[in-house]
Amino acid sequence: MPAPKPAPELKHLDHVLVTPLAIKRRIVALGHKINKDYAKKDLMVVAIVNGALIFTADLLRNLTGPLRLDCLRASSYHTGTKAVGEPRIVDQMKLDVRGQSVLLVDDILDTGKTLAAVAGMLKAKGAASVRTCVLLDKKARRAVPFEADYVGFEIPNEFVVGYGLDFNERYRHLPCIGVLKPKYYAS
Repeated sequence: MPAPKPAPELKHLDHVLVTPLAIKRRIVALGHKINKDYAKKDLMVVAIVNGALIFTADLLRNLTGPLRLDCLRASSYHTGTKAVGEPRIVDQMKLDVRGQSVLLVDDILDTGKTLAAVAGMLKAKGAASVRTCVLLDKKARRAVPFEADYVGFEIPNEFVVGYGLDFNERYRHLPCIGVLKPKYYAS
């Protein structure tokens, strides 16, 4: 079977920030750290979709302990390139978090508003503990005091897509994380 052709949208990237190999290696390292921290504990992983979908899937393949998975949908970008207003929690989880050790997974920690809101909601629902894991941390845009417990990569203040991150639901399928050329998102 021939190798798949590269996605034509790769040409829309100004440059690649994180290669597929670097992503894979970092997720393995994150998995080892999480396995160590949650040894002998059941873990409930809560992914914020759609952005964290690909990252979460690959992270789960590196976790060895017993776990359950649930997802919720939250948004602070709506249809633009910058987080606007307060985050909206659009779709609730199905599993009960009371008494659970929760690992909240998201694609990017930007302003911090979404993760802070969702982590606060999980704590209010009675989670025994809530830790956060993000693929990307963009500290330059932090609007609330919030830090993730596990971070894949710290990135500069540039608009990135790929590996789950999108612009208007495009580019999620790219195997790398890259900076989108402004002509593809500027109005």
